[in-house]
Amino acid sequence: MTVRTTAPSLDPIRRRVLQRRIRLVVAITIGYNVIEAVIALTAGTVASSAALVGFGLDSIVEVLSAAAIAWQFAAPDPEKRERVALKVIAVSFFALAAYVSVDAGLSLFGVREAEHSPVGIILAAVSLVIMPVLSWFERRTGRELGSASAIADSKQTLLCSYLSAALLAGLLLNSLLGWAWADSIAALVIAGFAVKEGLEAWRGDACPVPLSALTGERAAETGR
Repeated sequence: MTVRTTAPSLDPIRRRVLQRRIRLVVAITIGYNVIEAVIALTAGTVASSAALVGFGLDSIVEVLSAAAIAWQFAAPDPEKRERVALKVIAVSFFALAAYVSVDAGLSLFGVREAEHSPVGIILAAVSLVIMPVLSWFERRTGRELGSASAIADSKQTLLCSYLSAALLAGLLLNSLLGWAWADSIAALVIAGFAVKEGLEAWRGDACPVPLSALTGERAAETGR
């Protein structure tokens, strides 16, 4: 089934407003993730924490995904770049799943253990608050606009919030109870979701038929 990703009945002025919103949320996402990556990589190196270093690398993957959306919506006609943007997002999902799986496997087999890091705990907690909000705003805007790539990127952002939760749980459980394996189990579940979302983005199935498009179709059918 071919999934429509445009909303033909959307008012041109409203469309431009939505496109500006997408550019804004993407800019905020990129800025935050750059800061997050620097802090996580630095703290992970200082604490010899592979989990924190992995979280920093995940932030870089998120920057790549958001940059693809920024590139798409910088064009006069963003829809012409949607297919390429979706492919980039799909690849970023697969890369994230691969890294998380390897990292979790190393932990489960005792090659490394999540280290205690106060900075990491604070960073994960802050990200757990910020990332779902950014994801919700981008997904809501993307749905109204009918942009499969914006919705796919919002799922990438939401997935990063799940990783924040896994990191936070892992660091806390390791610090309080010595359960170094807890974050690895959660990470493997998240990796499975990443593969699923990546496949959807690759096929272009990330966006349902927009409500505005459905309304327009019904109105056209009524007028026949």
